[in-house]
Amino acid sequence: MCIAALRAQTFRDFEIVVVDNASNDGSAEWLANQSDVRVIRNESNRGFAAACNQGICAGNAPFVALLNDDAQPEPQWLEALARAMRDPQTLVAGVQSARVGACASLMLFADRPEIVQSAGIAVDRAAIAWDRLRGYPADSAAAQQPREVFGASGGACLYRRAMLDEIGLFDERFFAYLEDVDLAWRAQRAGWRCLYVPQARVLHYTSATSGEGSAFKNRLLGRNKVWLAAKNARLRDAPIIAFYDLAAVVYAGIVRGEWSHLAGRLEGIRRTWRFTCQRAGMRQALPFDPLVAPWHVPRRLEHNLRPRSTE
Repeated sequence: MCIAALRAQTFRDFEIVVVDNASNDGSAEWLANQSDVRVIRNESNRGFAAACNQGICAGNAPFVALLNDDAQPEPQWLEALARAMRDPQTLVAGVQSARVGACASLMLFADRPEIVQSAGIAVDRAAIAWDRLRGYPADSAAAQQPREVFGASGGACLYRRAMLDEIGLFDERFFAYLEDVDLAWRAQRAGWRCLYVPQARVLHYTSATSGEGSAFKNRLLGRNKVWLAAKNARLRDAPIIAFYDLAAVVYAGIVRGEWSHLAGRLEGIRRTWRFTCQRAGMRQALPFDPLVAPWHVPRRLEHNLRPRSTE
């Protein structure tokens, strides 16, 4: 599905590199017979962050696109991203092309293609990150409007290699989840910009690999949230972050009976010291979304949001 969709792209000047994280479903054997696919096979599952870094380092093109194995891009996807990266002023006036480091796709739920799964990454001062416009109608004015956003989801995006050379690749300690938010945050601090490109449409079979809402995913999200804040957030926002995080743990544990979030955060706290040494260049104002009351946060994050027509 994913490879077939790449073969159907209208933009043709690219190489397909697949990083196989020790799969056991026969996909490695199938890939070995695809003459137009370059395969990097890992003997163990190194995680999303490390695998993406392997793929990025395998080439030297000025731009690198990332695409999840559970994502199916429409034929014009890569062409739209490349055009936006090379000439962003055709989408958003006043944006200098040299400082656009990433372009975000319009990701749609595969089982509900009329609903947005992600239109870029949004972040607030409480270090809460979410998929922008999640649950909105795909044909709404908000979803169809190109604009600058905080960052791009690593599930389907285009990065400028010059930006990655400057700020570094994904933090492999995250293993999976929020590593794209960490990269976006580092990019913002370094003065790079990200554009949302609604013409770059992708169907996404959400969490088809790790399982939506699984204890494994929740633990990694809880752990990586701690590390994300430790690396990037301002110290003066620490009380806000702690308050919202406590509210999130209480909600997940008491209301939903999911304590894997707490287990992940405790794991993250035990190893926080490894990340606080990277706190530099955090004085500038960043394009955070406004805070909402803690009881409204789940509405931003839930899988089954009711469709809305305005942003």
